[in-house]
Amino acid sequence: MTKAETLNQLRLAKAAHVSWVQRAKLLIEGFAINENSIPVNSTECGFGKWFYSDGQSLNCIRNIPIDCMQDIETLHFNLHDIYLNIYRVYYNTDKQGFFSKMFGQKRKVTAGEIVLAKKYYDEMEQVSKELVQSLNLMERRINVLSDKEISSL
Repeated sequence: MTKAETLNQLRLAKAAHVSWVQRAKLLIEGFAINENSIPVNSTECGFGKWFYSDGQSLNCIRNIPIDCMQDIETLHFNLHDIYLNIYRVYYNTDKQGFFSKMFGQKRKVTAGEIVLAKKYYDEMEQVSKELVQSLNLMERRINVLSDKEISSL
C-alpha cells in the first residue's frame, strides 16, 4: 500500500468515527436515528472495521509506537462503552411494548433520561477528541516517512 493510500484510509476512518459520534448527538437531540446506524460493538462501526483490518498494518511502521495503537484501541473501546449507556436510554427493549419491539421503534424517553444521555454524550465527546488527536499524531508520523518506507510493509 502506498503512503497516499495509507493516509487516505486513515482519514476515511477518522471521518467515519466523527460521523458515528455525530449520529449519537443527533439521537440525543431528538432526531429519528436507526439504532443500527450507531453500532454498539466496536468492531462493527466504520472506524473499528478499518482499525481491525487495514489499520493493523500501522503496527509495522517504524515511527508509530505500539502503545500509540494500544491507546487508540483503548479510547475506541471507551467510546463504545460510553455509547452503550446512551443506547440503553433510547433503545432498551426491556421497557418497550410489544409493537415497539417488533418494529424496532425507539422507546419514549423521559426528560431526566435525556439529561443523563447528554452527560454521557459530553463524556463521549471528550474521549472522541482524544482519539482524533491520537489519529492526527499518527497522520503526522506517517507524513514524515517516505513512500518507499510505507510501501515496503
